[in-house]
Amino acid sequence: MAQVPSLKEVRLDQPGAKRAFNRAHFAAAASRYDFATKALSLGGDARWKRRLIEALPGRAGACLDLACGTGDVAFLLAAKFPAAQIEGLDLSREMLAVAGRRKTLGDRIRLVEGDLGLLPQPSASVDVVTGAYALRNAPDLRQALSEIHRVLTPGGTAAFLDFSKPDSGLGQKIQYGLLQFWGGLWGLLLHGNRSVHGYIAASLRTYPTRSQLDELFRAWGFEKKLSRRFYGGMVELTLWQK
Repeated sequence: MAQVPSLKEVRLDQPGAKRAFNRAHFAAAASRYDFATKALSLGGDARWKRRLIEALPGRAGACLDLACGTGDVAFLLAAKFPAAQIEGLDLSREMLAVAGRRKTLGDRIRLVEGDLGLLPQPSASVDVVTGAYALRNAPDLRQALSEIHRVLTPGGTAAFLDFSKPDSGLGQKIQYGLLQFWGGLWGLLLHGNRSVHGYIAASLRTYPTRSQLDELFRAWGFEKKLSRRFYGGMVELTLWQK
C-alpha cells in the first residue's frame, strides 16, 4: 500500500505538494475507493452521478471525464451517448487500473493518465466535460479551468459534482468538523490512516467558496445553467455552458 503522508505535513495550497499528495492518496485509496464513496455518501454517490448525467444535453460527439477514478461517470457517459468517444483522465494510474478491470471498456472509452492542468486534448475538441470530485483535487484550479475552457467546443457543456464550500464562516466550520470526523473515520477503518479520506475536509480549506467558484467560472466566460445541492447542502452539482 502506498504511504500517505500526514495532512499536517502537506501544503495543499502549493500545486506541486498537492499533486504529490494526491498521487499517494489515491494510490492508497484505489482498491477500496468504490466502497468508500458509498460509505462516505451514505449511499448517495451513485444517485448524484446519475443526476449529473441526466442534466447533460441530449447529444455529444466527444466527452471527457476529469479525475475519472474508477470509471463510474465515464461508463454512464458511454451509456447516455452511444455514438460518442469517451475519454477518462486521472492522475492516478492505480485508479485507472481499477477502472480498466471493472468492465469491458470497448473501443469508445479510453483511459488516460494525466493532469487537470495540462489536458492532452486539442483545443475546441470536446463537447462535454464532466468531473465528479475533480476540481477540488486540481493542483492549480485556475489552470484547470483554463484548460477546460480551451478543450470545450463553443457552446459546450461542463458539469461537476463535488463538495461545496459555504460562503459563511460558521457554515465552513460546521462542514469542516463533520467531514473531518466522517472522512477521518473511514480513512482509519479502511486504510489505518485518517489522512486518506480526511483529505476531503482538508482540501476545502484551500478551495474557493461557492460564490468565489462561480466568479472564477464566469471570469472564463462560462454561464451557469444548473445548481443542485445534496447531502445536507455539502455536495453540489453545477452545470456550465461555454
